[in-house]
Amino acid sequence: MDKYLIVGLGNVGAEYEQTRHNTGFMVLDAFAKASNISFEDRRYGFVAQTTLKGRKVFLLKPSTFMNLSGNAVRYWLNHENIDQNRLLVVSDEVALPLGDFRLKAGGSNGGHNGLGHIQQLIGQDYARLRMGIGNDFPRGMQVDWVLGRYSEEELEQLQPSIDIAVEIIRSFVLAGIDHTMNQYNKLGKHGGGKD
Repeated sequence: MDKYLIVGLGNVGAEYEQTRHNTGFMVLDAFAKASNISFEDRRYGFVAQTTLKGRKVFLLKPSTFMNLSGNAVRYWLNHENIDQNRLLVVSDEVALPLGDFRLKAGGSNGGHNGLGHIQQLIGQDYARLRMGIGNDFPRGMQVDWVLGRYSEEELEQLQPSIDIAVEIIRSFVLAGIDHTMNQYNKLGKHGGGKD
């Protein structure tokens, strides 16, 4: 049976819930809810599993904190013997406006600590879905911004993109990265394009 690992990046703990840096967790929570599955506390993270048309899908929310996310990703790839081209990582992205998103088959970490650590451990050859959180912060205040909580209005603005992200995960598993990028990147307001 083909296996897939879908990773949402974030920080564990009540103080980080609904923060911009936890957008990856929010996408996986939405996928789990839509699939009627729940997460269990496992090694290096919270894991849920389901099957899509005969393919086994593991959802992982690392419990390692953002800047050590690679430990969880590498462990679960190895533990379940999952091919790296069946890995999709969902993260927040300050370089994209709120509600925008971009799916890529590989590339740089864009200065994101979680993606940076994954890259250190497994290289940069894996799919990632970057969810725009905007960058409406004064110079030098990026940490406060990404660790700040979404407002109700922002959550409303983000919700349609979270719904699309759930579809993207399903498409990635069932149709592959190239087809999914072609289909969905044009839906992101600035989809496609180069970094």
